[in-house]
Amino acid sequence: MHRERIRIFLTFLAGVTFSAGVLVVAGGVGNTASATRYDDLGLFTSVLRLVRQNYVEEVDEGALVRGAVRGMLNELDPHSSFLDTEAYREMQVDTRGEFHGLGIEITKRRDGFIEVIAPIDGTPADLAGIRARDSIVAICPTEVPDDWPEDETCRTTKNMTLFEAVQLMRGKRGTEITIEIFREGFEVPREVTIKRELVQIKSVTGRMVEPGYVYVRIRSFQERTVEELDDVLQELHEESGLSTFEGLVLDMRDNPGGLLDQAVKVSNVWLTDGLVVYTKGRVAEQRHEFRAQNEGSEPSYPIAVLVNEGSASASEIVAGALQDQHRALVIGEKTFGKGSVQTVYPLEHGAGLRLTTALYYTPAGRSIQEVGISPDIAVSPVDDSPDSVARRRMRERDLEGHFRHQDADPDADEEDAESDDTVRELPAEGDAATDVQLARALEVLKSWTYFERLRGETGQMQARAPKASPAEPATTPAP
Repeated sequence: MHRERIRIFLTFLAGVTFSAGVLVVAGGVGNTASATRYDDLGLFTSVLRLVRQNYVEEVDEGALVRGAVRGMLNELDPHSSFLDTEAYREMQVDTRGEFHGLGIEITKRRDGFIEVIAPIDGTPADLAGIRARDSIVAICPTEVPDDWPEDETCRTTKNMTLFEAVQLMRGKRGTEITIEIFREGFEVPREVTIKRELVQIKSVTGRMVEPGYVYVRIRSFQERTVEELDDVLQELHEESGLSTFEGLVLDMRDNPGGLLDQAVKVSNVWLTDGLVVYTKGRVAEQRHEFRAQNEGSEPSYPIAVLVNEGSASASEIVAGALQDQHRALVIGEKTFGKGSVQTVYPLEHGAGLRLTTALYYTPAGRSIQEVGISPDIAVSPVDDSPDSVARRRMRERDLEGHFRHQDADPDADEEDAESDDTVRELPAEGDAATDVQLARALEVLKSWTYFERLRGETGQMQARAPKASPAEPATTPAP
């Protein structure tokens, strides 16, 4: 088993810890429990032997064992799973932010199909005309996987997992793939053929939206996110000519998460001390505290954090830390609600085991599992049509077998786990003219700045006000 440095990776699809190894401790187990365990293992080996000897066709025993492992983990929760060699490699590629593919961010719709969150600027998908909210209804790879039937060239994405869709759409640079797209206004799906290219995802972008006010977008938490954030902030300081901004909008909408160490470091850019997040599991070794260091590199200017139901795990950690530490106001919609931590244990032959081992809590001791982060100021894009309500995107509470909020916080009220079914329309990113959430955030920052100035001016006026002479009354006596 190869060794890897410890790292925690949190997303709404798969949060992981790269573990240096696995220590299995056995002890204190009664003879009855041991006997039951061996009986269960005996049952498994008996079934495997009977299948091998009597099944109508010759079977691949390795495939059967892997299938059994997948079935076992499916009994746990939606974030625990077996990673074969390809899946394990794919997971590592995601953290680096560089791969060969189309260049689209995707999510799962409630009707089972795959939906495009947005094409990445300048990528093959963007140049081919793929748009946000396009539905990918089928995928037709040029090179058909070995496990496909001979007469099958396309596969519907209905009930396909996001990982399966990603695996099919990624491939060697220069190869082509056809996807069937359906969007509003189409009578039938249309085929779009795209050539795969090298896609490099920049996890942090930023720009000035108004004099003194800046906008920073974090798409995910990858290996270089905090370095990219530092670079973007430095460029914005130089462009604005300001050492302290009037206000900053931190946009983490549709940010699925990523590396926990990067989430902690990003929080540390604006925090100087105190808890960022802590984790608790069934065993004491899963209790960890992550604290901000006295290194906050940015001045104490007002911050508005934008979130929506696509903001998950690591992005929820940053939002929760800045909210609990009273460093920022959170604006938008209730977040995804993935409050669990997964550990990835390297296995033989390049495979891995992703296992839920802990739940995480914000500095105030809140579990966001199933309920998410509630914004300080709730702002939803305006669309009250019945079709929009039907398109509500999936959240943690929609996943089969998820941990309930009461599992993480037994004292929580049942109502805490409930949330509205208000429509969630994807915003036009970074455009205050069409993005009502960004426009509201700017309004809040300007009001914040105004009242801070007013408070300062009031204090100065009070300091300059002449004191009453000792020989004269400070107030006029009542008649």
